[in-house]
Amino acid sequence: MNETLRRHDPDHALRAALYPRSIAVIGASDNPNKIGGRPLVGLERFGFGGEVYPVNPSRATALGRRTFPDLASVPQVPDMVIVAVAGQAAVDAVHEAAARGVKVALVMASGFSETGADGRANERKMVAAARAAGMRIVGPNSQGLANFGNGAVASFSTMFIETPPAIGPVGIVSQSGALSVVPYHLLRTRGIGVRHSHATGNDADVSVCELATIVADDPQLELLLLYLEGIPDPWNLAKAAAIARRRGMPVVALKAGRTPAGQQAAMSHTGALANEDRVVDAFLEQHGILRVQTVNELVDSAALYLKGWRPRGRRLVAISNSGAVCVLAADAATAAGLPMAKLADDTRAQLGRILPGFATTANPIDITAALLTNSNLFSDILPVIARDPAADAFLIGVPVAGAGYDVDAFARDSATFAADTGKPIVVAAPQAGVAAKFAERGLAVYTTESDALRALGHFLSHHELIERVATRQPPPLPAPPEQAAGSPTMSPAMLNEADSLALLADAGVPVVRHRMCGDADEAVAAWRALGGPVAVKGCSSAVAHKSELGWVHLKLESEAAVRTACAAIAGSAKAAGLPLDGLIVAAMTGGGGGLVLGARVGPGVGAGGVGFRNPPPRN
Repeated sequence: MNETLRRHDPDHALRAALYPRSIAVIGASDNPNKIGGRPLVGLERFGFGGEVYPVNPSRATALGRRTFPDLASVPQVPDMVIVAVAGQAAVDAVHEAAARGVKVALVMASGFSETGADGRANERKMVAAARAAGMRIVGPNSQGLANFGNGAVASFSTMFIETPPAIGPVGIVSQSGALSVVPYHLLRTRGIGVRHSHATGNDADVSVCELATIVADDPQLELLLLYLEGIPDPWNLAKAAAIARRRGMPVVALKAGRTPAGQQAAMSHTGALANEDRVVDAFLEQHGILRVQTVNELVDSAALYLKGWRPRGRRLVAISNSGAVCVLAADAATAAGLPMAKLADDTRAQLGRILPGFATTANPIDITAALLTNSNLFSDILPVIARDPAADAFLIGVPVAGAGYDVDAFARDSATFAADTGKPIVVAAPQAGVAAKFAERGLAVYTTESDALRALGHFLSHHELIERVATRQPPPLPAPPEQAAGSPTMSPAMLNEADSLALLADAGVPVVRHRMCGDADEAVAAWRALGGPVAVKGCSSAVAHKSELGWVHLKLESEAAVRTACAAIAGSAKAAGLPLDGLIVAAMTGGGGGLVLGARVGPGVGAGGVGFRNPPPRN
């Protein structure tokens, strides 16, 4: 690809945001606690190997680095520019970067579309200038981007210093700055490493969905987490999901704005438009993306996805040394949609020979406090349970242990059990010391049985969803519309009947046998090919109700009847001044029920919203 084409390829330019070779910081500060100083700290601390150019006309150095008075003075064209100045200075910096040939500008300044009409106007002008030069914009109102895989931590968040990173297999892409780093923190406290943590802000140009397509393509990634306040360009979210499915990588999304109050808050936060919640649910499900409701749910199942399990069912076996936990586990399992497995008679008989007489051998299995005096009970019963064919997944609850208990043995035996079965297992242990022993053995540990089983339920449900989607690949979304930045939103067009039937057929919905014909000769040929009586109907995207115009002719069984119907429809269209796209000849069927399907395109999931105002540049 020559340099001219590369400059106008949106994916190539966007990759420079995550894999830059050089970065300039406009508004660089000598104060590590200011927005212009924190990216310099992050790039240094986390090992960015490329060139870094601080730009500030008011000082000679910034945090030990030589500064340049303006971008024109920088000795090379940087791949990415971080705009850490506010107001009109930010707009001017974007213009300067576009003129210099920079690939991508990361705009940290706020005060744009999230503030109202004047802010939106400035934002649109800024985006238009960038697009004219083939430059992409992340932001404005972005906290920053952090790729720990190459040290390109271009962010003003302090979270990465307060909670040191470990490079791992999880990526986070978020419209919100806070919701790019809070999941990061929760994952790190669980011992899970994070590779990407990115915040797109207002999505004026690069949307959270488009950035997700680049992150999803990282071969080192095994799990992608998304925080969405809107779905500004659904075609890119569908693309990201398709990339993830091809790689066998799950995608989990927390979509905010489920209520009118939440939608209003999203509008004032990042300028995101509201979505109808059931439309969001349907869209995410269609593309194999699990939707969760809270930040904890976003991260709670992460450890389970990273085990490489391929579950084959949802039947649960719970084991604990507490009768109360057994009862609560049964309740939590029901809430999570996990039926309690019915153990085989032989399994229960073997358990009865191992456990004391007052223990419970039915599922849930109550080992009782006898575990304190006989630590071998764990190692003795687990192999028996492993052989029972009814069990698909397991919970081990250890609410009380510590001094006098061989917790090391419990954890070791549980890890062996998990490896031998190859089936999902979760552990509930509220005591930190006990939990740590199980975690050291690579087990997924939660504080309570409710937390553990909710996470397990989400994991199993998502696996089932991914398998369903794999059997019926979602139809591709239409390409984004060709529109200039800031132009009015597009009105959806009505499809004619032939196009509607084709769309339904592509989605796997059975449709009546039919042919689209251009004239009477083609209609007669279609009648002969279909056999039996047919319907002949006029087809036009300008007409919703055809019967009133005499455009529907039924039970035609001869060439003459077909030709007469075609002539009548053509004459009616001409008299009414209506365009006629063609003639549909359809087989007559009977014995079934009628179906009327209504649909509505919601803002932010295919019509209107930021995405249609600001689609990716296409050249």
